[in-house]
Amino acid sequence: MNTDIQAIIEGNAPMSLEQIIKQEVDDWVSSEVYRWMLAGQQYYLGKTDILNRKRLIIGPGGEMIEDTNLSNNKLVHNFTRKLVDQKVGYLLSKEMSIQTENKIYQEALATLFDQSMNRTIKNLGKETINKGIAWLHVHYNEEGILSFKRMRSDEIIPIWLDEDHTELQAVIRRYTIETYEATTKKEVVKVEWWDTNGVKRYTYDGGVVPDDDSIGNHFVMEWQGEEKPLNWERVPFIPFKANDEEQPLIELIKSLVDDYDLKSSDNSNNLQDLPNSIYVLKDYDGTDLGQFRYNLAAYRAVKVTGEGGVDTLDLTIDTEAFKTHQDMTRKNIYEFGRGVDIGTENFNGATGVALKQLYNDLDMDANILETEFQASFEQLLWFIDTHLANTGIGDFADEDVEFIFNRDILVNETDAITNAKNSVGIISDETITANHPWTKDIQAELDRIKKEKESVMDDYPSLDPVDQTSIPKVADEE
Repeated sequence: MNTDIQAIIEGNAPMSLEQIIKQEVDDWVSSEVYRWMLAGQQYYLGKTDILNRKRLIIGPGGEMIEDTNLSNNKLVHNFTRKLVDQKVGYLLSKEMSIQTENKIYQEALATLFDQSMNRTIKNLGKETINKGIAWLHVHYNEEGILSFKRMRSDEIIPIWLDEDHTELQAVIRRYTIETYEATTKKEVVKVEWWDTNGVKRYTYDGGVVPDDDSIGNHFVMEWQGEEKPLNWERVPFIPFKANDEEQPLIELIKSLVDDYDLKSSDNSNNLQDLPNSIYVLKDYDGTDLGQFRYNLAAYRAVKVTGEGGVDTLDLTIDTEAFKTHQDMTRKNIYEFGRGVDIGTENFNGATGVALKQLYNDLDMDANILETEFQASFEQLLWFIDTHLANTGIGDFADEDVEFIFNRDILVNETDAITNAKNSVGIISDETITANHPWTKDIQAELDRIKKEKESVMDDYPSLDPVDQTSIPKVADEE
């Protein structure tokens, strides 16, 4: 499809742009990638497949029918949310450190990467793990301030230039809005086409119909008292990937989570149904089994004739087999989901090397995510540098910038503080401060240390040099 889109841009395509958009949108909503994105979001919210379960039995004609008399407990175990939040908290919960040697550039970046941006980055991480890829839209808000907005991944259809998905040719955004026709509220599907020539807006209703304001620019800049519409030289959407394959977490663990929910729910149903064991009736003095169950529940008695009676067949539950199966499934969820199960016996009391080993899988996943985010920040810097150059703040395109992720690593504070004290004079004060467990803001802590040292020097001014002639000499021993 890339060849056709390039032809659209050059004006000699066999298909119109509207036809290409319709084809891409139709393919997207029926794609496996789209379905997994929706599943990732649903499972993060605790809306797993067990909630749709029905208890089925073989009906009179041999077909399966629902039996509403059976217990139907639906136990949800939200492993997905726990694993996602664990990964995000581990890598992105602490504020990043952004370092560059240019002070003006440093101040400009600090202004852009404020607390609001830190929250956006954290939410990008959550979206990335849930859906395999997240999107950041670069735009100017109503006040003309450079802003960054996280977009819903299931609304973004990327048109890539390369197979590795590193460079965008265009982006299609498909989303719904609520509107009213007379007194009826309805949902309308809107579609936007973004490329380096601007943005085109459509309504999707079986076909792609241009809106009244269908053609627009990326942004408008005021120049010498006049508004001038402009476009970025790149498509203003930045991908943040979970991994090279853009594969969401839910695709790796869904079958295991579903099995855990199912077995737990079955066990709960069996426990609830256990008092209602299978009854064996002999010469029952009644017309149907419903009347028998009513008499048993209401009167705790049933009428039989002759030598009739009521026996029961007990339902036995293999508790040990159930526990073993669930423990293995839980272990597999954390292993293939690359998380840390703090509920295991191995975790309790673990320190040092043992604790690091428990975090190996989580750390490996964080390394992959960090690599992808570093590449995304490099793309983001292009827009920031362009903005700073256009607004006269400075040309920083050749400046080096380092984004340092401060991981929320579980450590033994006493050991960490002791190691920090023993490292004085061996490594720099900045490195020691950065690795101290009580440090939240490295630069702020270093500034406080400097201020305290200056205060001590003010309290104890330097003394005059000692007059050596006033010190009595000691005669040498013969």
